[in-house]
Amino acid sequence: MLGSILTVFLAFGASVVAQSSTVLCVAGQCLQGYSNTTLGATLSASGISTDVLLLPGQYTSSTNPQLLNDLLTSSSATLSPSPGFANSTANTSVTLPLTVQLQPGIATYPKSFYAGEGSYTSLSQNSSTSLSNTGSLALSSNVWAEVTAGSSRVILWNSVPDVSQLPTTVSGSLSLVKVESSTCSPPCSGSGVCTASGTCSCPSGFSGSSCEQCASGHYGQSCQPCPSGCTSCDDGISGTGRCLSTTVSNPPSSCNCINGQCGSNGQCSCLPGWTSASNGTQCAACATGYFLDSSGNCEICQLGCAQCADSSGDCITCKTGYTQDANDRTKCDAAAQTTSGGTACPDGSYSNGTSCQPCAPECQTCTGSTSNNCVICASGTYSLNGSCVQTNSVGVCEGSSLIANNNKHECDTCGPKCTSCQIPNFNVASTTNQAQCTGCLPGYVLHQGSCIGSCPSGTFLSPTDNLTCTACDSSCSTCVGSASYCLTCANSMLASNGQCVSSCPSNTFSSSGACVACHPDCATCSGSAFNQCTSCNQTLPVLTNGRCLATCSQNQYFDTTTSTCQSCDNSCSSCSGSGSGKCLACSSSSQVLRGGSCVAANCSSGTNIVPGLGACLSELVLVPSSTGSSAALPSISGLSSPVTTTTRQSLSWWEILLMTLGCAFIFMAFLWCWRRRARKQRAKATAAFASAKALDQKTNWRQRLMGLFGHSPKQTPPDNEEIALWKLQAAEEAHHDRELEKLIGAYEYSRAGSSRGPSPLPSLHDGKSRGSHDYDSHRLSRESLYSQVTGMPRNGPEPRQPVKTNPLTSRFSTTTVASSVYKKPSVLKRELTPRKLPPTSAEAYATSVREAADESGSYWVTPVSTGGSRNPFRQ
Repeated sequence: MLGSILTVFLAFGASVVAQSSTVLCVAGQCLQGYSNTTLGATLSASGISTDVLLLPGQYTSSTNPQLLNDLLTSSSATLSPSPGFANSTANTSVTLPLTVQLQPGIATYPKSFYAGEGSYTSLSQNSSTSLSNTGSLALSSNVWAEVTAGSSRVILWNSVPDVSQLPTTVSGSLSLVKVESSTCSPPCSGSGVCTASGTCSCPSGFSGSSCEQCASGHYGQSCQPCPSGCTSCDDGISGTGRCLSTTVSNPPSSCNCINGQCGSNGQCSCLPGWTSASNGTQCAACATGYFLDSSGNCEICQLGCAQCADSSGDCITCKTGYTQDANDRTKCDAAAQTTSGGTACPDGSYSNGTSCQPCAPECQTCTGSTSNNCVICASGTYSLNGSCVQTNSVGVCEGSSLIANNNKHECDTCGPKCTSCQIPNFNVASTTNQAQCTGCLPGYVLHQGSCIGSCPSGTFLSPTDNLTCTACDSSCSTCVGSASYCLTCANSMLASNGQCVSSCPSNTFSSSGACVACHPDCATCSGSAFNQCTSCNQTLPVLTNGRCLATCSQNQYFDTTTSTCQSCDNSCSSCSGSGSGKCLACSSSSQVLRGGSCVAANCSSGTNIVPGLGACLSELVLVPSSTGSSAALPSISGLSSPVTTTTRQSLSWWEILLMTLGCAFIFMAFLWCWRRRARKQRAKATAAFASAKALDQKTNWRQRLMGLFGHSPKQTPPDNEEIALWKLQAAEEAHHDRELEKLIGAYEYSRAGSSRGPSPLPSLHDGKSRGSHDYDSHRLSRESLYSQVTGMPRNGPEPRQPVKTNPLTSRFSTTTVASSVYKKPSVLKRELTPRKLPPTSAEAYATSVREAADESGSYWVTPVSTGGSRNPFRQ
C-alpha cells in the first residue's frame, strides 16, 4: 500500500516539475505549490499579481485567508471556470456569496487528482462513453453515474480522485453508460432521465411523469411513431404499430359536405339525388323529385310525380297531365289517349285528335310522337331526365352513375355513400336490392356491396386499395394487415406477434386472448404497466414494489446472487460489494480511498480533505521541501494570514428573546413607577383638600399603636361651624314639615262640607295608638279646615299638599319652591332659630279641635249646635 502511494506522488511530482507555482484555495485555506489540477475556477483581479484556483465550495466576503479575501472583494475580480463549472461564461465578474460547484453531470480528467484538460458530460441516458484514458472523475452532488468495467456494472455516487485506487473488481477499461440525478421521486423509468430539478426528462415519443408510456400515435418499446398514412395504429408501449385506419384525403367534412366529394377548389360535388340543405350544409337534403328512404339514400320518385314524401315515397304533386293513381299513392297516371270520336288509343299509340298514332320506337307508352313524349320507355331502356337511355351489362344507365330500376322504369340512385354501383348479371327481372356499391365516399370502406364507416370484426382493410374489407383467415377471430396476422385467435388460442400459440412466450402476458408485451423495464410481468414487473433485466436489476430500478440506495450494493440490495461496510459511503475492500468512496471525512479500502488521510501542510473531492489539499498541490534542491517558492503576502476586518455576528434566537424580555420588564417597571407617582399625587391633593376643609384628623402614636391590635375606636371627626349650622337648619325645617303635615292630616273631609264622599272602607290606621305622630292616619278622614272654621262646605275640590321626596327641602330653605334638588342654605346669614310667637286665635282653636278628636277616637266629626260658637272666625 505504501509503495503505491509513493508511486502516485512520484508520478505526480514528475508531471509538475516544469510547472510554475500555483495557488489552490478552499474556503479558509490556500496552498502554494506546483499543480496540474484544473478542476474549479480561476479567480483573478487587476492590481493583485497572484491568481488562485478555487476548488468547489462557497466563498463570502469574510472568507480567509487575506489574499483570497482581497481577490473576492475586489471590484475588478473575474472568474474563469473550467469545463462543467460554469456559473456563467468565462471572465465574468464575481458576485458574493460565490458558489463554485460542478453543474449536474460528470467531469473526467486524463490524470489523477483532477489534472489535465477536463471534459464535462451533463445528465444523459445511454451515452456509452469510453473512460479508458480517464485518471480521475468528479461527480456533482445528488448525481450518480453507471459505469461498466468489463462485465461488471458499478454505480458511482462520489468523485474519484484516482481511478487506479478503485477496487480490483472495477479495474480495467471503464465505460460511462448513464448519468442521472437522484432527486426524482418516484424514480424515472428506464427511458427517462432524472434532472436536477427533480423531474423526469423524456425522449421523443415518451410521455408520463416517469416517462413510462408512449405518447399518442407512438408504439413499441422505443415509442416510435405510427406508420405514415395511418390516422390510428395499434399504439402504446405494448402496441404492434399495425395500421388501424388510413389517412383520408379530402373527406366530405373538409368542405362542409355530407353526401358528396370535395374538389381541389373546396367545392362539393353532390351524389345524384342530393342538394344543399336550408342551413347551408352541402349535399345534406334530397333534391326535387327524390325522397329520403329508410337507409338514408335519396331515391327517385315514380314516373309522373314531381314531388314525393320522405320515407313512404307517396306523391305529393303530380306533373302536368298526370293524376294520382287511386290504388297506389306513390304513382301518378298519365291522361288516357282518346280520339275526338271517343276511341281509346292502345299502349304504344297516342291520339292526335282524330285518330290514334304509333309512339316513337323508344317509347312503350307516350303522349306524343317524339321520344321526349314517352311515359314509359321501351323494354331495355329507362327514363333519365326526360329521355330513354339504355344500360350496360351490369345495369348502369348510359352517361351516368345511376342504376336501372325495372320497377319504376327509371334510372335510380345507388345506395347510401356509394359513388358507383352495379347489378351483377343484370336483366329485366333484376331489382335495385341486388345493386352493389363499387366505390365509396372518402372515409368509408366497402363491405359486401355497401359503404360503411369501418371494417367489422373478422375482416381487415385490404392494404392494396385501402377500400375493401377482406375476411380474416379461419384461425383468426380478428386480424390486421393481412388475413393471417391474427390479433385474436379462434379455438381458445393466444395471439402472439400475429401467430396463434397455446401459451405466451417470455416477456409477455396474456390479456383478452392475446399475448401482450411487458413494459421494457421488466423481464417478466403481470401486466403492461411499468410497476407490474415480476423480474428485472440486467440494465435495471433492482426489483422494488413491482418496479425495476437501476440502483440501490447510496450505501448499498446489488447482490447478483440473491438479486437483492445489501448494505456496504461501515467504512464505505458507497461500494461495489461486501467487505471493507470494496469501497468506492469513504464515509469518514478523515479517510481516503486506497485500493478499494479507506485509510487515514494523513494530510500534510496542515491541510484537510477537500469536501466532495475525496483527496487532501496537499495531494492536489506539490509543495517542495525547504531542505530539498528545488527552488524556493516565491513569497506571496496574505497567503496564510487571516482576514483582519471584524465582522458583525448575527444574534442568536436566545439573545433576541432575552432582549425582548428585558425591554418588556423595563416597560412594566416604568408603568408601575408612573402609576405609583400618580397615586401619590392624588393622595397629596386629597390631603390638601381635607386640610383646607379641616377634615383631616391626625392621631397620636398611642392611637396608632392601639389600632394595630384592633382596639382603636373609630372616631367621627367633629363638624366645623358651617356644617353644624347646616344640620341644625335642616333638622328645624324637617320638624316644621312634620308638624304642618300632622295639622293638615288631622282633619277629615266632611260629608256635608266636602265634594268628596267618605270612603266605604275602614281606616287603615284604626290600630294606631293614641298620640301617635303618624300624620297620615286621619289625613283624608275629616272635614276640611275651611269647613270647620267657617261652617260652610267648599264648592270646589279640596287642594292637596304634594308628597315631598326630599325631607330637607322646605319652604324655609333658600332653594326655589317645589325644587327637588337641594341647595345648601346660607345658614350663616339667617337666625339659627326663628323667634317663637304666641299662637293666634285660629291656631289655638285648631289645636283644641285636634286634641278633642284625638281623645274621642271618632272616625267622623259631626258638628253639634251648643249655642254660641267658640269659632273665632264667627265672632
